[in-house]
Amino acid sequence: MVHGYHVIFGAYGFWLPNDPRGSWSDFVGSWELFRFGPATKTDARRSVARAPHDRAQRLAAKEALKYPAVHFTGLQARAVGRGFATFLERSGVVLWACSILPEHVHLVVARHDYFVEKIVELLKGDATRRLSEEGLHPFADRPKRNGSLPKAFARNEWKVYLNNAEDLVRSIRYVECNPIKERKPAQRWPFVTPFDPRCV
Repeated sequence: MVHGYHVIFGAYGFWLPNDPRGSWSDFVGSWELFRFGPATKTDARRSVARAPHDRAQRLAAKEALKYPAVHFTGLQARAVGRGFATFLERSGVVLWACSILPEHVHLVVARHDYFVEKIVELLKGDATRRLSEEGLHPFADRPKRNGSLPKAFARNEWKVYLNNAEDLVRSIRYVECNPIKERKPAQRWPFVTPFDPRCV
């Protein structure tokens, strides 16, 4: 039985749909990117971040993006967190772990009535709203013709279904340690609920 999910989603430009290490995408929507190859769909349950690949090709593809890849500052990450908190309070969704990094977000999410894909979509929406309200949206100076701003987050997400307490504890530890691996301070978000293995 699924009790929760380990979810990763990127800021715009973090992990391209045709990343040579594999991606969670089925198609490449931009001709400029498609020149670097088709989507590299993978169902890997473990990170492929360290997989050998053509790094020069990956970086060249990033240069072809319509907008610069997003790297959230500390101020922007805090605004993203406040957006998450707004959604969680409204929805009743429970997060057991959260790390908001410059280029991507790691979460451990408890199972809910919403599909996990919908949870991610709504988290991104509230985070984007908060970035805009606080004047911190990374593309605030690049409005489209209709006045809207380009998306700060990439489409879709990578997810692993967590079926028991052991999986959940391991994933929570992984998410909590992720900032430290990137030589950043540990993160403690007030909207994260401590996990109690006895409840699974």
